[in-house]
Amino acid sequence: MAKRDYYELLGVGRDASDDALKKSYRKLAMKYHPDRNPGDEDSEQKFKELSEAYDVLRDGEKRAAYDQFGHAAFEAAGGPRPGGFDFGSSFTDVFDDLFGDFMGGDRQGRSRTRGADLRFNLQITLEDAFHGKKHTVRVPTSVSCEACDGSGAESDTAPATCPSCRGHGKVRAQSGFFTIERTCPTCQGAGRVIENPCQACHGSGRVQREKSLAVTIPAGVEDGTRIRLAGEGEAGLRGGPAGDLYIFLSIAPHRLFRREGNHIHCRVPIPMTTAALGGTIEVPTIEGSRARINIPAGAQSGRQFRLKGKGMPVMRSHGAGDLYIQTMIETPVNLSKRQKELLREFEGEGTNHSPESEGFFSKVKELWDDLRD
Repeated sequence: MAKRDYYELLGVGRDASDDALKKSYRKLAMKYHPDRNPGDEDSEQKFKELSEAYDVLRDGEKRAAYDQFGHAAFEAAGGPRPGGFDFGSSFTDVFDDLFGDFMGGDRQGRSRTRGADLRFNLQITLEDAFHGKKHTVRVPTSVSCEACDGSGAESDTAPATCPSCRGHGKVRAQSGFFTIERTCPTCQGAGRVIENPCQACHGSGRVQREKSLAVTIPAGVEDGTRIRLAGEGEAGLRGGPAGDLYIFLSIAPHRLFRREGNHIHCRVPIPMTTAALGGTIEVPTIEGSRARINIPAGAQSGRQFRLKGKGMPVMRSHGAGDLYIQTMIETPVNLSKRQKELLREFEGEGTNHSPESEGFFSKVKELWDDLRD
């Protein structure tokens, strides 16, 4: 049975770019992949034909030979040439080409060791969380070696192609019908070996340094918020991508305010006379200003007054929470003799001045009467 034209199989023209070839193959491979069509021999055969076509056309030399000689470029008397298509190895190459970037490798399958992510704990004040600020942090980390520009090789030299894997970072072994692929033990997947290591970094391509980084803390940030600085973690080995730096924020307890979500609570002591007669008090706000509250006559402990919009700003919006002032009636201490006499005169003037306590003890008296009956 004659083979179908490779371009026709992939649904592209002979002038198709590498990106067009990859896009078309990716779409068709997903459609006919054996895992999506279990037991379907036609789909499996179609998938093999597509992979064979893409393996040839993705390679510049093979594609040029195919354009000139067609399928005959890869055939000889008695079957395929040694350099022809092998389904096991070709599919692995194709998979690396399509998905290798997501697995920390390059287009040739070489492993590029990504640097580690770093964590930095930063404590801020409630005022910092309210206003937002720019903060500079100093982080000890690994950075790319300047002496060798991260290559790990001594200046005026360059890493050499690994002789074991020929730069692929992987080696294959045939076992019956299966092709087993593993990381190259000589270069540890890098595809290159360093014959003359850099004296500054000893061949790792990175050195220890302390970096100063500016962190922008947004207004309204909450306790436990995580800020990610992409690429500011440890440098990768021998030019590999850097990891990320994560700033974990904690907000220090405040001496006056307590935060709940976007609202702020504050307990304010007021004199007994102000609570009894009424009056005006000034209270602080988190933004640093003052607010006036009118206390009605007869105010009790625990009463709350709400100041709308005086709480924490809501992130990614123009809104804000509220400030809740909770009154706490303060009993006078260190009374003079005259003050004590005045209080006794007040007490003897009559009842109905303390309705809650009078009501409570009235219920207690009824309870005791019921127990005696």
